[in-house]
Amino acid sequence: MLHWVYWVVAVAVAVAVAGEVSRGGAQVITYDGRSLIIDGHRKILFSGSIHYPRSTPQMWPSLIAKAKEGGVDVIQTYVFWNRHEPQPGQYDFSGRYDLVKFIKEIQAQGLYACLRIGPFIESEWSYGGLPFWLHDVPGIVYRTDNEPFKFYMQNFTTKIVNLMKLEGLYASQGGPIILSQIENEYQNIEAAFKEKGPSYVQWAAKMAVDLRTGVPWVMCKQSDAPDPVINTCNGMRCGQTFTGPNSPNKPSMWTENWTSFYEVFGGETYLRSAEDIAFHVALFIARNGSYVNYYMYHGGTNFGRTSSAYIKTSYYDQAPLDEYGLVRQPKWGHLKELHAAIAFCSTPLLNGVQSNTSLGQLQEAYVFQEETGGCAAFLINNDEGISTVVFQNLSFELLPKSISILSDCKNVIFNTAKANAGYNERITMSSQSFDAIDGWEDVIPTFLDTSLKANEILEHMNMTKDESDYLWYTFRFQPSSSCTKPMLYIESLAHALHAFVNNIYLGTTHGSHDIKDFFFKSPILLNNELNNISILSVMAGLPDSGAFLESRFAGLTRVEIQCTEKEIYDFANHTWGYQVGLLGEKLQIYKEENLSNVEWRKTEISSDQPLTWYKIVFNTPLGNDPVALNLSSMGKGEAWMNGQSIGRYWVSFHNTKGDPSQTLYHVPRAFLKTSENLLVLLEEAGGDPLHISLETISRTDLSQQHVSYHHHLPQEKQRVQSE
Repeated sequence: MLHWVYWVVAVAVAVAVAGEVSRGGAQVITYDGRSLIIDGHRKILFSGSIHYPRSTPQMWPSLIAKAKEGGVDVIQTYVFWNRHEPQPGQYDFSGRYDLVKFIKEIQAQGLYACLRIGPFIESEWSYGGLPFWLHDVPGIVYRTDNEPFKFYMQNFTTKIVNLMKLEGLYASQGGPIILSQIENEYQNIEAAFKEKGPSYVQWAAKMAVDLRTGVPWVMCKQSDAPDPVINTCNGMRCGQTFTGPNSPNKPSMWTENWTSFYEVFGGETYLRSAEDIAFHVALFIARNGSYVNYYMYHGGTNFGRTSSAYIKTSYYDQAPLDEYGLVRQPKWGHLKELHAAIAFCSTPLLNGVQSNTSLGQLQEAYVFQEETGGCAAFLINNDEGISTVVFQNLSFELLPKSISILSDCKNVIFNTAKANAGYNERITMSSQSFDAIDGWEDVIPTFLDTSLKANEILEHMNMTKDESDYLWYTFRFQPSSSCTKPMLYIESLAHALHAFVNNIYLGTTHGSHDIKDFFFKSPILLNNELNNISILSVMAGLPDSGAFLESRFAGLTRVEIQCTEKEIYDFANHTWGYQVGLLGEKLQIYKEENLSNVEWRKTEISSDQPLTWYKIVFNTPLGNDPVALNLSSMGKGEAWMNGQSIGRYWVSFHNTKGDPSQTLYHVPRAFLKTSENLLVLLEEAGGDPLHISLETISRTDLSQQHVSYHHHLPQEKQRVQSE
């Protein structure tokens, strides 16, 4: 026990010293076939992804501090083009988008930074981070050897690099940024562009390198990354799947180790155990890996309309730091111990000669031996059962599917399958419920109300320009006398729709993340005069990946009124009227100064009235615990707190087990005032605002010394799903 205590203290000091960024001025960042080299010293680095727009500036210091305490050396983030340049040449680096402030906070806490400029990022972010105005640039084709796209991509990349240089944030200037990334998983779609794919890769790499940042560039999942750009791995098991750098002079790097996986409305929580993550990190290091980034270390929240198609508002909640920034155990603590163990062995790992020895059919050892006698070893058991092996004349019992790390090739200082950190679980405490609620019903436009007309069914995204989730399709129809049992039939490639005939609500339907098209069919009542048909097409985020994104189609694809099998009215080439967005959006009634633009009425009973806005005034809960809205009684829509959107909600979209994918929605305390906070909700259909509640979030330890093995994982799953 005394030996163990001494080791923990020793490595804690080692990690703290190794992780500090020098304040002495410019640093020289290079690399060789083993690792990144900082001021002449090879480094094994652990990194954690924290995306600045998915939290608030008030949260950044705590998130970064917890990452540092967890043994993280580098904070990695994407750069979000469509938020920084919402219109060509108009830039926004304020509030949650203050990139410079975020990087400076990383520096202030003594950590390094990896800046993934992209500027295509995917990241389950709307349109993959591309600004939608690119769609209207004549002749543009995204992410290929296309002059219009290359012009705007280079312009934005240069803007970001120059901003970082101006603030002195590259390590070559004394700042924390030691790595930058250009493009993102391009090899997934490269073949679609034929000969223009490889030429685009060459261009992008040269463009980036020519910006002379003084630090290396990487391309993730890009085996043909041109020198000197480093090709890196993304995935859950890069120790097994990565074929390695495309040059012996480049280090083996893992830019995305998925600590969980993105989640969608209508889907179930994806769980990845601390033990599994630790196993594959240790395996990657054993096979000469030197940089591991956890994607995500803190996922955060997709505020506003920033998430991509069907993606939940909560992002990577299963990360070591949960959505609210609270430590998730045992994931955080187990990885902290792993980082300390690797740091303790870093000298032989970086300077020793690696060898690989079989210890059995499913067991092997990786050994790093220095000429001076230093030694470190990884004993790997790929068996699902306990195995006893002999290594260097010593007997070791290896836990199932585990890796034991030996600091001196004799003593085990860490085992990936043994989590000593204990467990904690999320606790929600109801703070207050609401009974004083006012409502306003949005206006259902008719054909005559619309100003834009067309003799065809138009594509949704090209109409809304990402300014709203909503597009009204309207037309008029007078049936023949023989149309006695009319049926409205609609097909769509959007995400949801609501249908109205003569202002009477017919109902709603939707697609899913995996099923792109859907249909709606309902009997309707028509009068003998002109009838108004109004269909609200809804997008829950724009697509974020794939080739030819600029050509993607969404919205209604077919609309018919079926009177009989033979009497069918097809409205494909009919005259349509269009309206972008809802009236409440246009009037911005989610802001306090605009509340008087509509006439609110007291809501005393639950209503199924579609497209209703609700407003609630309340005081902030006492204390410092994170705050969330419990919207389990609502259906689908969006919520604003004091004028700031906390994101989309879609509680009515249940998973295969009949449960909503998300009921708690994070309200950052930075969004709140001391008293008289204004909550505004847009409910599309079926929600009950009278049962909304405000809750505070905390975590409680279940056991201080709980030691987990694989058979404990189902218990963890049960707890997580109950959250």
